[in-house]
Amino acid sequence: MRADHPHTEHGDADPEFADGRFYADPHAAYRRWRAEGGVRKVRFGGAAGLEGWVVTGHAACRTALADPRLSKQAVTEAFARHVGNSEGGPGRDLMTHMLNSDPPEHTRLRKLVQQAYTGRQVATLRPMVERHVGALLDRLDGLESAELISEFALPLPLAVVFELFGAPQADRENLRVRGHAVDTGPEGDGGSDGGADGEVSVETAEGMADYLRALVDHKRTHPGDDLISGLLAAQADGDRLTEAEITSMAFLLAIAGHQSTVNLIANGIHALLGHTGQLAALRADPELLPGAIEEVLRYESPFGIASLRRTTGPVTIAGTTIPAGEFVQIALLAANRDPAVFADPDRFDITRPDATRHLAFGHGIHHCLGARLGRLQAEVAFGELLRRFPALRLAEPAAAARWQENPRHRGLLSLRVLLR
Repeated sequence: MRADHPHTEHGDADPEFADGRFYADPHAAYRRWRAEGGVRKVRFGGAAGLEGWVVTGHAACRTALADPRLSKQAVTEAFARHVGNSEGGPGRDLMTHMLNSDPPEHTRLRKLVQQAYTGRQVATLRPMVERHVGALLDRLDGLESAELISEFALPLPLAVVFELFGAPQADRENLRVRGHAVDTGPEGDGGSDGGADGEVSVETAEGMADYLRALVDHKRTHPGDDLISGLLAAQADGDRLTEAEITSMAFLLAIAGHQSTVNLIANGIHALLGHTGQLAALRADPELLPGAIEEVLRYESPFGIASLRRTTGPVTIAGTTIPAGEFVQIALLAANRDPAVFADPDRFDITRPDATRHLAFGHGIHHCLGARLGRLQAEVAFGELLRRFPALRLAEPAAAARWQENPRHRGLLSLRVLLR
């Protein structure tokens, strides 16, 4: 992966190519990039690849996440043009949510959305999450082994988001998203090998858009105690969300929340089972669970790189000047193993006192709205899984983990375990 040219402190650098080896162990590349200046131009290989400037140090990433010169507005259209689609790409109507906007539009959207989706409301969802976790684990009772992503980590956030939306559970296949397509039928049962890059296909996005528009229409005339109804009712200073904005926001919550929670649960179980001393400590003292979740978020962040940004003018980050109009990728996975912040950062330690300094959910105005719900699902999932299956262990402990080939998602392709 090493380029043949030296690192430059100017915006005219040739990109370094990150080939398939990067996805097997991105930490090695990030370790080197941090040591060599912290910012460099990289071209990622694979179907989900992109060329742009990658920021790796914790301090630089934290600053960049809150820098208004790194714009989210219209970055989707800019990326579509970059890959040759001047129309902005199919599914563009689903990209008009607050994650892809800058102030003042972002301020307006977040103010309205937070009326329907608050931290206090999330705290009341524990019984619902516990019910879904229990039902999924009931299906594993009596089995000797399981593929824990398709049979647990994937369907859990799917069930939770459907209940949040007030959607019939019978419709769950409409939002069953991981990889390239909607997984339906016996050969599309949510298996973790449905797509090696973890991206949502155009076909899936358009199908979801149709479904969500119909659901919004239904909730307009049949409101209930659910998130979609809350978004429809939200108003501030005479302003309301449009139908397109509600559909786009629902898409964001379904996709971002779903992907991050699947990866958080799977990455966390994998880390615990691979570190038997830490697992034993957690089993001996369940009070360590909240800290264990923060360490999972730090150690193997569900999102490897924050959502894409674009420079509105020349921006200097960690001594490197990035020209205007360039894509910038803020590497959360790299920031969270920065030795300048975390002692012995490649060590997994559920008692780490400063684990909460991680940036797994971002920072600034785009800090993940679903962070509390993600933590809640992980807490219930880890606690119940370890309680009900005391012999839980990796089916092939010596086998190398297989990861999605996507710099933006840090997600396992499979997680096979023995239950008995």
